[in-house]
Amino acid sequence: MSFRRDRLTKPIFSWARGVLPAMSDTEREALEAGDVWWDADLFTGNPDWSKLLKTPQATLTAEERAFLNGPVDELCAMLDEWKIFWEWRDLPQDAWTFIKREKFFGMIIPKQFGGLGFSPYAHSEVVRKISTRSIAAAVTVMVPNSLGPGELLMRFGTKEQQERWLPRLADGRDIPCFGLTSPEAGSDAASMVDSGIICKGVFEGREVTGLRLNWHKRYITLGPVATLLGLAFKAYDPDHLVGDQEELGITVALIPTHLPGVEIGHRHLPSMQVFQNGPNRGRDVFIPLDYVIGGQERLGQGWKMLMTALAAGRGISLPSLSAAGAAYAARTTGAYARIREQFGISISRFEGVQEPLARIVATAYQLDAARRLTCAALNAGIHPAVISGIMKLHATERMRIAIDDAMDIHGGKAVIDGPQNYIGNLHRAVPVGITVEGANILTRNLIIFGQGAIRAHPYLLDEMNALADTDRERGLTAFDNAFWKHVRHSFQTLFRAFGRSWTFGAFALAPDAGDATPFYRQLSRYSAAFALCADLALLTLGGALKRKEMLSARFGDILSELYLLSAALKRWQDEGRQKEDFAALEWCMATGFKTIEARFAEILANLPNRFVAAILKLVVQPFGARVLGPSDRVVHRCASLVLEPSAARERLTPDLAHVDDDSGFARLERAFKLVAATDAIAKRVRAAHVQDWKDAVTKGVITQAEGEQLASAHAAVTEVIEVDDFAPEALSPIYKKIGDVHQFFQELGEQRAAS
Repeated sequence: MSFRRDRLTKPIFSWARGVLPAMSDTEREALEAGDVWWDADLFTGNPDWSKLLKTPQATLTAEERAFLNGPVDELCAMLDEWKIFWEWRDLPQDAWTFIKREKFFGMIIPKQFGGLGFSPYAHSEVVRKISTRSIAAAVTVMVPNSLGPGELLMRFGTKEQQERWLPRLADGRDIPCFGLTSPEAGSDAASMVDSGIICKGVFEGREVTGLRLNWHKRYITLGPVATLLGLAFKAYDPDHLVGDQEELGITVALIPTHLPGVEIGHRHLPSMQVFQNGPNRGRDVFIPLDYVIGGQERLGQGWKMLMTALAAGRGISLPSLSAAGAAYAARTTGAYARIREQFGISISRFEGVQEPLARIVATAYQLDAARRLTCAALNAGIHPAVISGIMKLHATERMRIAIDDAMDIHGGKAVIDGPQNYIGNLHRAVPVGITVEGANILTRNLIIFGQGAIRAHPYLLDEMNALADTDRERGLTAFDNAFWKHVRHSFQTLFRAFGRSWTFGAFALAPDAGDATPFYRQLSRYSAAFALCADLALLTLGGALKRKEMLSARFGDILSELYLLSAALKRWQDEGRQKEDFAALEWCMATGFKTIEARFAEILANLPNRFVAAILKLVVQPFGARVLGPSDRVVHRCASLVLEPSAARERLTPDLAHVDDDSGFARLERAFKLVAATDAIAKRVRAAHVQDWKDAVTKGVITQAEGEQLASAHAAVTEVIEVDDFAPEALSPIYKKIGDVHQFFQELGEQRAAS
């Protein structure tokens, strides 16, 4: 062993230490935050499918289900999205009062502090349901339960801080927000200039050691109405009042917004969404050191604290909203396509409509599968950082595609705004999800594979830690141990990838999963190919790989597809292998496999070391990218899942906010049910070639009762396809001043003619 270490490993160790790129503190803390889970299995190249399938499903307790069917439904009934964003520009006051009283802000806070003590899955389900009624309300509820003072206090707060602040957050006496993003620093938090200088000062009539803060934050959700601001800033100790260091690093603290120097209240208008969001400033705001979350010993540890909290929050809030958006799009678009006729037939029969409709349906199936699987990990106490990044990126991106498809199928119905437009505001909200909690461009190009390659790889992090060890001998020994395990792993992966690629995965490991068994084999094949290509890319590029963002993004796409497809398989298994849902699973698999093979081809075409690229092509893609995507048959069957009332449709779109009112969504649901119920009657009328239902009754084709049913269905459809229009003075204050607009323009024309 010592011969290997001293003769073989030592030169490699010395070389690697010389080329290992420097890592900033913020990069290291981001890498170390959170946990690895199923992503680590995928990185091995030989995933243990039994581990995935044995993962307990995320479920609700009786108390959580009662909350979903009680207070959540009550809140949804209070909300009118058109009035919220067009008239009020805010939630109604009774909704704010209800949200506080029913402890929506305290869902994740333990019961011992007055919260509801709900699981991550319950949090997700609540956000998901509210999202289908009001985006503004969903964002209002989800933010305090995600990244913010509550989460940070629960994880890192002192006992005194928890006992003081958590009960106030739970019952709504305090409304929280968190200030991270500043004009100088968006994704690059290390560049923030917001500062806190440790000094002596007077607080509540006594002299204490504290922080004098100056900051400027923006894009802060709930910021305009917050009473308790969680703040990220850089702490400095120029007079060495707490230690020898002068620059302490990023720190997080609690700032009651009534303190002198806090400027808060102005609002942003993000993509015309009216959830409370805005900038805030602090000028020479003084707080005692015990307002630092976790107390004095947590000075400078803020970035790691934030990244750890974000590892959970990114996997819940926006993925829940996105899964809701896709399910809502599937239900409404399927219903609208079914009832809307053009050229004498339902537009759902046009293949040009079926293709995007199938994409919406399968996206809804996959996103909810991934949401549930991620929540299962979170329920088990795992905080999967890489998977949370995958979820945030791909959930919001795929929601964008689903909503765009829904807009295309609805046509003018979704374009014309008004109380009866049930999808337009969701379309406007999409860019917000794409941008917040880490811009998707950054997440795709730098984070998923960059963080995943180090954290989820079986040996890479151990090797990097050994190389960075200040004790050279200890580092050499640790590196020797990890490096040769890595070499053995790489050779095993090489042979595994070669065998599975050349046999098209025919003998790859897979559980007995009925019709889905071949899909597991292909994922095992792609996992081995991914592990091998990642290893050789890291070997040949080293630290330069993080500057090859397009390559990193392609690797990240493959890892993401492996996770999302795993989730879809897990869902199909957990739901009892529903035969009707298999078309959605087939669509997901065919599309995912197509993406994976395309990304492999792009990696091999662009890998700088052409010799290694040629070897890899021979091993992992000898026959090129061959998967073409879902067949027309699969597209047709997938689209049909939402075109008739069925158990499959309900499984695909469960627990949406159904309010029996006069909203556009409620009208659509009623029309859909009536059209489906009268389908056989309508077919008899068409077959008889009669003018209308009354003529059909006269000629004995249908009964009077059947004719009236048909008339009710036609009336309901007419109500749905109508779009809103407004008197000019209802849209512009200009016209309120000039009275009759038509008369105004007529007189203006007469004046011009006379002149």
